[in-house]
Amino acid sequence: MTTVAIGRPLPPLTAETTHGPFDSAALRGKPFVLYFYPKDNTPGCTVEAQDFRDRHDRFEALGCAIYGISRDSLKSHQGFIDKQSLSFPLIADPDEALCALFGVMKQKNMYGKQVRGIERSTFLIDRQGILVQEWRGVRVPGHADEVLQAAQNLAA
Repeated sequence: MTTVAIGRPLPPLTAETTHGPFDSAALRGKPFVLYFYPKDNTPGCTVEAQDFRDRHDRFEALGCAIYGISRDSLKSHQGFIDKQSLSFPLIADPDEALCALFGVMKQKNMYGKQVRGIERSTFLIDRQGILVQEWRGVRVPGHADEVLQAAQNLAA
C-alpha cells in the first residue's frame, strides 16, 4: 500500500468522526492537522489532546482545523471528548485504513511485551491538500506548540 509523502498531495480521505463525516476534499482551501494517537483516556494521549484543545482557538484563528485519530470507536471518542472538553473532532479508524496510509502502525514494547499499535504522529496539510510537514515518534511535551508554530509559518 502506498503511504503519504511530504510534498505530495494526499489521496482523497473519508472517515467517520464525532462531528459527522470527514472528507479531505471538503477541506480544500483550508490547512488541517491530523494527529494520530494510541488510545483514548490514556495518560500521554490525554495530555496531548488537552494541549491541542488549549491551543484550538489559535489554530482556528489561522483557519487550520485539527483532527485526532485513533483506532477507538466513535462511542469511545465521544466519551473522551466529553470528559476532556475537546473542541475538535476525533476520527475513528478501527480498520486501520488511515493508519496504514500514514504508516503509523508499529511494533512497540509495552511492559516487556511486543504489541502492535499506533506510533504517535502528526501531519500538517496545506490549503492545496499537500502534506507539508510530519512529526513521527512524537514526545508530547511541547509538541502542540511546535505544530502551532508550523501552522503559523504556513499561514505567513
